Amino acid sequence: MNGSSFLEMTHRVLILLLTTFMLVGCSRAPELPRLPSDAVILAFGDSLTRGTGAGSGEGFAEVLAVLGGREVVNAGVPGEESDAGLARLPRILDVVQPDLVILGHGGNDMLRRRDLEQTKANLRQMVMFARDRGASVVLLGIPKPGLFLGTHPLYRELADDLEIPLEDKVLADVLADRDLKADQIHPNAAGYRQVAEAVHRLLKDAGAL
Repeated sequence: MNGSSFLEMTHRVLILLLTTFMLVGCSRAPELPRLPSDAVILAFGDSLTRGTGAGSGEGFAEVLAVLGGREVVNAGVPGEESDAGLARLPRILDVVQPDLVILGHGGNDMLRRRDLEQTKANLRQMVMFARDRGASVVLLGIPKPGLFLGTHPLYRELADDLEIPLEDKVLADVLADRDLKADQIHPNAAGYRQVAEAVHRLLKDAGAL
């Protein structure tokens, strides 16, 4: 390779690296409005939101209220599927009037082998209901049932499409650790604390706290 070819190759590599850095810089996580000190956060979902598997006050919503210094209303209903959640949400939003909704739903749909395209559509409409009432939304990804836990891709697809922050790792990690779970599908108190800490970090990174 002569000197001219080497310089040309070096130039191309530098352009490629610069382009990569620019693309990474442009693909920032979605941002949220800062929550005032009197803001209300609504945690909406099923048993994972309610805190099943831990004692009173030990669910992620209650721990998040302490970490974030904001009121968190726990509206989790154990066993609920997303279609029932979709029907329930508008009234909850009208009563609570939250500034931010943490949406963690769909796990029971997966456990009962429902049509996950419909689950995704239900979650999308829940986000729209919240946004129509002026609330920001954060999505909490739920793991797929199975031996090798991982958040179902529908949550990432939805978050990217709607440009909302997503925490898609912590529940899968917690439920893969027997020391952090009460049973196969529910964390214990230590596990819920890790969920709360992860959501708290996400809210800080997004500018809400």
